[in-house]
Amino acid sequence: MYSDDKLREECGVFGIHAPGQDVARLAFFALYALQHRGQEAAGIVTSDGRMAHVHKGMGLVSQVFNEENLHHLRGHAAIGHTRYSTTGSPKLRNTQPYIVETLDGPLAIAHNGNLINAPQLRRELLERGVGLQTSTDSEVLIHLLAGAGSLDWETRIRIMMAKAEGAYSLTILTSDAVYGVRDPWGLRPLVLGKLDEGGYLLASESCAFGAIGGQMIQEIRAGQIVRLDANGYEVIQGAPARQLAFCTFEQIYFARPDSVLNGELVHKMRQRLGRQLAKEAPANADMVIPVPDSGTPHAIGYAQRSGLPYSEGLIKSRYIGRTFIQPTDHLRKASVAMKFNPLPDNLRGKRVVVVDDSIVRGNTAGPLVQMLRDAGAAEVHMRVACPPIRFPCFMGVDMASQDELIAAHQSVEEIRAHIGADSLAYLSIAGMMKALKAKEGYCNACFMGEYPFDTPIPMIELQEKEKFAHVWGN
Repeated sequence: MYSDDKLREECGVFGIHAPGQDVARLAFFALYALQHRGQEAAGIVTSDGRMAHVHKGMGLVSQVFNEENLHHLRGHAAIGHTRYSTTGSPKLRNTQPYIVETLDGPLAIAHNGNLINAPQLRRELLERGVGLQTSTDSEVLIHLLAGAGSLDWETRIRIMMAKAEGAYSLTILTSDAVYGVRDPWGLRPLVLGKLDEGGYLLASESCAFGAIGGQMIQEIRAGQIVRLDANGYEVIQGAPARQLAFCTFEQIYFARPDSVLNGELVHKMRQRLGRQLAKEAPANADMVIPVPDSGTPHAIGYAQRSGLPYSEGLIKSRYIGRTFIQPTDHLRKASVAMKFNPLPDNLRGKRVVVVDDSIVRGNTAGPLVQMLRDAGAAEVHMRVACPPIRFPCFMGVDMASQDELIAAHQSVEEIRAHIGADSLAYLSIAGMMKALKAKEGYCNACFMGEYPFDTPIPMIELQEKEKFAHVWGN
């Protein structure tokens, strides 16, 4: 797979209830808009009230679906998923949505997040004789729902929420409704929308609605359940809200800039982070450039506050993403050059401030700095629009182990020397929270090591995979 120095989100989810609409096609385009949240696999399940129809596969949304397989996905309701794996290997059997048959008809689920008590829940299911076919915590959730007895679906969801601990935003498909569920900590986003032509929508981000002619109604709050059916939509509290711990990196990096989170456009929020960064860490330089595309709004904000001209110094190939073609050792060493190309005429003789959203492992920043120097930059000053990442995540973000996090074992000065920049500065935690206009309500565990749960369990998924290797394979 193509490897860079970015964090990886687990997935994006979508749901739609729209009688008379081509829900499969709408789900396809919504997932296409959510592609940034996961590029390993995608799937759609539809329901006509009697039967469920499913198609899923490995690869990008545009690679998994075509006119022929979309034609067979009939019905008035659908859920969809685009996946990046943090639990469970990238194999077809781990691709979502999952679907099972129950006495009340087909049940399907799509999950964004990570359960920290998944091993315990898996053992309980296995002890009850439930056969598990995948290595994901998402399969645990669907069996918790399916095995809750002959209760209405809202009650089953409440029971599941009482047992599941961790991050989850879900879309759930039953024979007569689509449900959205957000965990009591609000770790992952979930939004409600409507179609102009009639029908209601759920998605990880509001950018999915614009792609299909919809508009956002509201963000689903922590612990809430929303039901979409023939009567419209209803929002209820499924579990008591806990101390809000929304993932800060949704604002910094994960979400698309045109999405709305916590009532504000993400692009606007990122510019504010950049302005705060310029206030805290000015540089004696000639110009500001971003590491595209994720650093662009931060760099715009930095330029606005600093008064330095904003320009482009790096051109990004939009077609280099996650790939299953393994590069040779030579190409792996040249991976930055595969993704970025400098603009020497813009850089020659200039003192450059380079703004990026984050530094994770530190394996990209060094080659990037050298590329800018080779293209003629006189000085390279690196500015990072978040604090140093020193701790791992257990809530559904693939950000490497603590040993791999460069800031976990090197000081800022040591990192500066490692990447070869003339200067290096990170946004402070206090400055980040000021830019977010919040004193609390965010999960900053990766910066501070303070988790929203009592005891995060490192390596639980690996331990479980080893224990059940005879079932799951490699």
